[in-house]
Amino acid sequence: MVTRPAYSFVRSFAAGPTRDLQVERHYLLCASAGALRLEAEGRTWVLPPARAALIRAGRPIRVGVPRPVTTASVLFDTGFAPVPPSSLTVFDLSPLARGLVAECGQWGESEEPLTPYAVALFTALAAVAWRLAEQPSPVVVPSGRTPELRSALRLTEERLGGPVRFEDIANEVGLAPRSLARRFADETGMTWRAVLRRLRLLRAIEELAAGDEPVTRIAFAVGYSSLSAFNAAFLELTGRTPTDYRASFT
Repeated sequence: MVTRPAYSFVRSFAAGPTRDLQVERHYLLCASAGALRLEAEGRTWVLPPARAALIRAGRPIRVGVPRPVTTASVLFDTGFAPVPPSSLTVFDLSPLARGLVAECGQWGESEEPLTPYAVALFTALAAVAWRLAEQPSPVVVPSGRTPELRSALRLTEERLGGPVRFEDIANEVGLAPRSLARRFADETGMTWRAVLRRLRLLRAIEELAAGDEPVTRIAFAVGYSSLSAFNAAFLELTGRTPTDYRASFT
């Protein structure tokens, strides 16, 4: 069957476990409601609305759906669009890119050839998206390589809303605190405390995308004891306050 060199589709997914994804086309994945978790090459990104992930053809990634999500996707044949700069890049969508994604939504997978207008739109979208991918999102955390570090990350994330002590995490994964600290340095290039901060902000972005929960309540739910500290940490990482970040979803 002859398929179009580029096409678009919209899908909704219920919350579910992490699963593997690998496609043979370059994949532009956008969340229009809710948020996804994407993992590749030892790192994890959160994908809330108004952001996109550019995935290189043939590269495996893992996709998590912590809550129901609706996505808009555009797939490009490898002969239609250039090779993306990385296996997986998450970035902010500009108003132009969002408009192009919406307009390209008219053309799904089909044997019918694209019109010249559609070809021009998909070509423009690829040019804009590939350019935006040169400025990746900083909202990324390491996912770890060894079982001990992955367990430490999982235990840390499970306790974001309450007291969490590094010594307790080390004891539960069977390593001395000094040994686990070396694992964090070697495998993530970050300290445990820096990773903890990233995990809190990643969870906060998921909560911001999930609904209209007050920002103060989200701050406390992810482990911050004051709204000012949460706002400062969020602003430092994303360049926006939590309220402004949520407003960018629409």
